[in-house]
Amino acid sequence: MPEFIGEPAGAGRRVVIVAARFNSTITEKLVEGAMDACVRHGVAFEDVDILWVPGAWELPLAVAKALQTDRYDACVALGAVIRGGTPHFEYVAGEASRGLALLQGEFGVPIGFGLLTCDDMAQAEERAGGAHGNKGWDSALAALEMADLFGRLDLAHGEDDDAGPR
Repeated sequence: MPEFIGEPAGAGRRVVIVAARFNSTITEKLVEGAMDACVRHGVAFEDVDILWVPGAWELPLAVAKALQTDRYDACVALGAVIRGGTPHFEYVAGEASRGLALLQGEFGVPIGFGLLTCDDMAQAEERAGGAHGNKGWDSALAALEMADLFGRLDLAHGEDDDAGPR
C-alpha cells in the first residue's frame, strides 16, 4: 500500500501571504513568521507575495483573487479576530474561516490557516511569537507541506504537468 507524506519543501514554489491589517501588532508578527518559514524552507524571497487587506472579513475574497491568477503553489491566510462584547466576533471569524475552507476545495491549492480567533489580546500575543509559538510560521509550514504532498501525488499518478512547483 503506497503512503504519501509531504515535507515543507519550498524550493521553486511561489507563495502568497494574505494578511489582515486589523490588529496589525499581531498580524505583522504572523507575517514575519510566515515569511521566515517560507525562506528557511527554500522559497526564494522574491517568490513570496504579500497582500494586505483591511480585516479578516476580506481574507477570502483576496485569497480567491490571488488564486485565480494560477501563479501560486500555496497560500497563507493570516489575521487576528479578538472577541469583544458583541456577536461580531462570531460572524467575522466563522465566515472568514468558512470562506477560506471553501476556497481550498475550489482551487485545489493549500491555504495555511493562520487566522487567530482569541478571547483577548494576550492570547493573540502568545500565538504571534509568544509562549505558543508563531502561528504564521506554523501556517506557512502546513501550506508548504501540503503543496509538496500534492506534487508527490501528481507525480505518482503520472501527472507531470502539475507535479512539484509551478
